[in-house]
Amino acid sequence: MSSHAHRTIHEAHHHFGWDRSIPPVTTIAPGTVLEFECPDASGGQLSAKSTVADVPGLDFGRVNPVTGPIFIDGAEPGDALKVTFHGFRPSGWGWTANIPGFGLLADQFTDPALHIWTYDKVGMTPAAFSPMGKVPLKPFTGTIGLAPAEPGLHSVVPPRRVGGNMDIRDLSTGTVLYLPVEVAGALFSVGDTHAAQGDGEVCGTAIESPMSVVLEFDLVKGAHLKTPRFTTAGPVTRHLDGKGYEVTTGIGPDLMAGARDAVARMIDLLTARHGLKPVEAYMLCSVAGDLRISEIVDMPNWVVSFYFPRLVLE
Repeated sequence: MSSHAHRTIHEAHHHFGWDRSIPPVTTIAPGTVLEFECPDASGGQLSAKSTVADVPGLDFGRVNPVTGPIFIDGAEPGDALKVTFHGFRPSGWGWTANIPGFGLLADQFTDPALHIWTYDKVGMTPAAFSPMGKVPLKPFTGTIGLAPAEPGLHSVVPPRRVGGNMDIRDLSTGTVLYLPVEVAGALFSVGDTHAAQGDGEVCGTAIESPMSVVLEFDLVKGAHLKTPRFTTAGPVTRHLDGKGYEVTTGIGPDLMAGARDAVARMIDLLTARHGLKPVEAYMLCSVAGDLRISEIVDMPNWVVSFYFPRLVLE
């Protein structure tokens, strides 16, 4: 990692959901660098030895644990918390699952599925999905945010104005993220670390992988952000661009229907061309393919495109 942490916040200091009343683990000054140990998104319910039989029993009340919260001295409502990503310490394993009732095509994929990944945690060489497919890795934090002002316990599953489960692939090394502060001290937490994910995370899971992340904290006083924003350190898709893309589309008056159609057509293409099972193609799309809005002005129909990197299966 590119920066030395002042201290480590261990994974035992995790919580489920957002609640401004959760006592902070520690108080830090702006300029502090911390390393956070993050459990996998199942909260330990799945392991490197799990089988598909373990998927239906997942307790959604224990998913997406986040490490924290951290009180930032001087943070006040109306400020922005500036979070700089210095690096990741991956574990070398992860999982992708099709969880019944969850995901963009949940009505089409009703049976559980599970794939356990292993990868070189030092060299971060691509993780093998099957004998014919390898996914380039790009570690990032799926869930990162602050406590909301509204009292009570709030689910960690949906993203919020103060961040949370945003699943933005580009919240990776070198990125600078700004989060709107709603409570004194900001009360920052982070988790749901991924080794790789496509934009959209279409089956509902990425390569869910426990790992540590090193973050630096600063304040921007009086920023009054409406929602999070971030700056990347450079190009964001070079790890996927090398051999171009196969692209399918969904066209019509409903963006969600268009997204579903674009993904379903890519699944059809991958199964016909490469002999993958449909659920394998679905999970592979989730960890490697990108959903994009290509056109949203030519009413009444919009275009959603799904980009799948050719290097994964070549």
